Amino acid sequence: MAKYSKKAQEKVAEVLHEMKEGKLKSSSGRKVTNPKQAIAIGLSEAREEGLKVPKKTSGTKKKAMKK
Repeated sequence: MAKYSKKAQEKVAEVLHEMKEGKLKSSSGRKVTNPKQAIAIGLSEAREEGLKVPKKTSGTKKKAMKK
C-alpha cells in the first residue's frame, strides 16, 4: 500500500470537508460534487506543498499489460 504523510492525509480530509460544505471548486470554477475528484484535488495540493505523496500513475499501464 502507498504511504502518505500525516499532513497529506489531513489535507485530503480538509478538502473533502470543503466539498461536503459545498465550497470546493475545480480549476474551471465549477462546484465539485464527486468525492473521488475531491481526493484528487487534495492530493494534488499536497504534492504542490511538497508533502509525502506517491507519484501519479497513468492509466496506460494496465492497458499495456492486457496486450
